Amino acid sequence: MMKKLLLGTMLLALAMVVPASTMAQVGVSVGIALPPPVVFQAAPEVVVLPETDDVYVVPDIDVDIFFWSGWWWRPWEGRWYRSRYYDRGWGYYRHVPWFYFDVDPGWRGFYRDRYWHGHPWRYERIHYRHMHDNWRKWHNSRHWRGKRAWNVENYKPRPNKERNHLRNQRRVEYNKRPEVQKHHQLIQEQKKRPRVYKPKGEQQREPRAQKPRAQQQKQPRAQKPRTQQQRQPRAQKPARQQQRPPQHRQMRQQQRSPQTQKSMGHQGGGGQQ
Repeated sequence: MMKKLLLGTMLLALAMVVPASTMAQVGVSVGIALPPPVVFQAAPEVVVLPETDDVYVVPDIDVDIFFWSGWWWRPWEGRWYRSRYYDRGWGYYRHVPWFYFDVDPGWRGFYRDRYWHGHPWRYERIHYRHMHDNWRKWHNSRHWRGKRAWNVENYKPRPNKERNHLRNQRRVEYNKRPEVQKHHQLIQEQKKRPRVYKPKGEQQREPRAQKPRAQQQKQPRAQKPRTQQQRQPRAQKPARQQQRPPQHRQMRQQQRSPQTQKSMGHQGGGGQQ
């Protein structure tokens, strides 16, 4: 983490004091340089190249900048870079994008003469924003590859067998370029260099710092003393309060039913007779 922070600080300091053209020589990874920036006065216009899978190119600049499948692509010194933006954010791409071998190397001359292999080429200059908003819809509907035939008059696309043969030829010619061979040689030299392996203990991730066992476990709840936890017994009334008072007994004896009193009086009368 500290190494990444230090590297970011150094790159920020270089960006503040070094010109942009010199900064382009600094790569995002060891041995890989970034291409010099291309300055656009305004958003560029593009044209779609015939006999491609919807490959767009910026025709009014000296360097090749393509748009394909949602990315901007750029070759430089035998390497390839791509970005989501046409003027910044370039990142190194390890392989040659496969669409490139469908691009005719003589497309600039065809564009200048408005002819594509002897056929009038009524190409359409498309503004960047219009292309960016519609490229996916055009691709799915075969907008350029269908009846329009990339706006090339009376042109019939090559059969797949011929196209594959042409791709292989262009791949061979591409690999013969001096800058491409130089880049391949650099890659081979990097592969031959011995790799520095860290000890087994350092390669493994460091375990996370664990809290002591006493802190990991949940603290038990504070318990009240046993005498407080038990329910207090209900206060019982004294025995003398539970027994009925004498006055209450007398009142119960006096409140006898009339039938009982009559029975008692009848018994008394019989005795007098």
